Amino acid sequence: MHNNLAKERAWIEVNLSKLEENVRSIQKIISPSTKIMAVVKADAYGHGMIEIAKHLNKIGIEDFAVATLEEGISLRENHTKGNILILGHVSIQSLRLAVEHDLIITAIDQEYAKRILHMPLKKKLRVYLKINTGMNRLGIPYHEIDFIKSMYKKQEIDVVGMYSHFCITDSKQEEAIAFSNLQNKRMEQLIKKLKEDGYNVGKVHMQSSYGILNYNDNYEYSYVRPGIILYGVDSTKEVYKKTSLTLHPVLSVKARITSVKEIKEEETVGYGRTYKANQKEKIATVSIGYADGYPRELSNKGAKVIVNNQYAEVIGRICMDQLMINVTNIPEIKAGDIVTLIGNTPEITAEEVASLAGTITNELLCRLGSRLHKIYHNKREEI
Repeated sequence: MHNNLAKERAWIEVNLSKLEENVRSIQKIISPSTKIMAVVKADAYGHGMIEIAKHLNKIGIEDFAVATLEEGISLRENHTKGNILILGHVSIQSLRLAVEHDLIITAIDQEYAKRILHMPLKKKLRVYLKINTGMNRLGIPYHEIDFIKSMYKKQEIDVVGMYSHFCITDSKQEEAIAFSNLQNKRMEQLIKKLKEDGYNVGKVHMQSSYGILNYNDNYEYSYVRPGIILYGVDSTKEVYKKTSLTLHPVLSVKARITSVKEIKEEETVGYGRTYKANQKEKIATVSIGYADGYPRELSNKGAKVIVNNQYAEVIGRICMDQLMINVTNIPEIKAGDIVTLIGNTPEITAEEVASLAGTITNELLCRLGSRLHKIYHNKREEI
């Protein structure tokens, strides 16, 4: 997008110094020997994968996790340094691209693990073994010890380590805590057995955001994999956090008022005529909609935005490219004024917006559309 158009309609602002603060906060609560593997999949949860990775490189982060081969290649093509792990499936026919771009793939199950051994590649494929400790999504079952040993022995590939994934670390229910501890116990016993039998297990990791916050007492793995908390946001307002961590939201979403009008009592606003004025009201149209990732589920839910340092309510059905707000009590409002939909003026949190939309912040932020130009503040120019 042309720079002059960046704030023409609707945009995202990303404060990179807040990202740094979140990294430092996470580093304070993990073991000095444990490194951060930054999860930057899904365009870094809507924050812009390339710029986020560049900035993290500049502050010393050299391990990244993505979901797809395409994301990994994009990081490499934009000169991201360090290790890049693809958490998801990579087709067998595309393994050569993983090798060419120095990406680490995941052996997602036993069948896949067998198949990758037979690909003629120019150099050894770097592989993590995904271990299924109870999530039952991907992974080699933790009890298949002989198979796991056989993978470490293979000369055709370079097994750099293994990892697993917790499935319920964000709950304080006794059953959830017990199951998380069971998952960790399964992983620890697997590591112990491999080491006892003379295997170098390599790098090991298990904890994503709430594994870091809630299961960090006795767990000491090679990496932690922060995702949503890296960006200063909790998945929900009510999420369980055993460890208190100061997080700073990195992202704001803003748009502009395009039109201001007065409507009479009993007049309606928007598609379906779902909003009816109780009195004479002043209505503003804002240049953002559900195609930009602002959820249509927020229609007539009492969602708030900020304009001229005051709250205004979203009314009527949210449209693909626009939405309407009630600005009756906000004086001197005009076309061109900036509206904050997520951000800190005074404050609307991603957690509040996601809760009202009936989802989690992870989905809300990932849905932010490609039409929203990203503006980065506090870039570092040199390492």
